[in-house]
Amino acid sequence: MQSIILIAHNLRSCHNVGSLLRTAEGLGINKVFLTGYTPYPLRSDDTRMPHMANKLDFQIHKTALGAEKLVDWVYDENISNVINSLKSEGYQIAALEQTNNSVALPTFNPSDKIALILGREVEGMEADVLKQCAVVLEIPMAGKKESFNVVQAAAMALYQFKYG
Repeated sequence: MQSIILIAHNLRSCHNVGSLLRTAEGLGINKVFLTGYTPYPLRSDDTRMPHMANKLDFQIHKTALGAEKLVDWVYDENISNVINSLKSEGYQIAALEQTNNSVALPTFNPSDKIALILGREVEGMEADVLKQCAVVLEIPMAGKKESFNVVQAAAMALYQFKYG
């Protein structure tokens, strides 16, 4: 049985995080890791200032629409710890980013255990994170824009992994 994990690293937008959680829930993704400075929903052991935690939770909920309570998500500031743990569990680590060596998403055959990393919305993924990945995937663009929104790109990739 296929296991797909999503890692959202250093995303700034609460709305993108909420939408990612909703997309992950809708596609039956096994787990979502929110890493780096990515905002995350309220949790029982929250150490953030209460007014900040509640504000972020409210913003995420606007697009998650309750998916944040249904999907299995974890916040871990250190993405390397997450990647190393997943590698030790046999996960293939893939990044979604445009690079000189990226593989076109439609040609990629994921393993039964795959973790997909999404990175910063504007600047792209950090080189040190890309070095930890087995493969870097790219969605071919047909228009004049150079990239898709992080959530739309994630939806395309996750759907391809699941049904492609």
